[in-house]
Amino acid sequence: MPEVTIPASAFKFLKELKANNDRPWFAENKPRYQGEHQQIVAFADALILEMNKHDNIETPTGKKSLFRIYRDTRFSKDKTPYKIHFSGQLKRATKQLRGGYYFHIQPGGSFIAGGFWAPNSPDLKRIREDIAFDDKPLRKIISDPVFVNTFGSLKGDQVKTAPKGFSKEHPAIDLIRNKQFIVTREFTDKQVQSKDFLSQVVTSFCNLRPFFDYMSEVLTTDANGLPLE
Repeated sequence: MPEVTIPASAFKFLKELKANNDRPWFAENKPRYQGEHQQIVAFADALILEMNKHDNIETPTGKKSLFRIYRDTRFSKDKTPYKIHFSGQLKRATKQLRGGYYFHIQPGGSFIAGGFWAPNSPDLKRIREDIAFDDKPLRKIISDPVFVNTFGSLKGDQVKTAPKGFSKEHPAIDLIRNKQFIVTREFTDKQVQSKDFLSQVVTSFCNLRPFFDYMSEVLTTDANGLPLE
């Protein structure tokens, strides 16, 4: 695995950006931003390369994976123009491979995540129906020691009682209530800057595969297990 690290200078830049989140400061320090951005691109390129050994990643390059640092302030009370983190996502290729990977680099707040942040209504209904029919396969995955040691527990917003069409007395209502199905793993600044951060991210994402495989099967088949057209 290539030795690609997130340098301490990236954290220094983000800390200073947080303290000086305005256009004049950013314009003056734009060459610094561009240099740090390239470091994150290099990390993302290496991450895509390694993940393609285990999965099929649609995102072609590290640069394409990164989100813009410029904030959309049109509908926000917070008018600071720049994000105070670097982040990116890797999309899985083809309609048969569901789910996505996310990484977030921020002083005191770095983490990786994966799963289903905003499933559309048909997908969410299909997931809930499968859980209601038999919740054991999903419970087996999220209770596996490797999953628990990596991510803790399945997370995500939930409806308050029960979704329409499901009984609040259903034994799997704790899972059926989910509107999101996501996992996260936090990292300290020291861990992010370590030489094995890339390998830890890759390993963590690989530990998510049983969950993705389950969801992919659910979302590409009907209630009888037949492939969707």
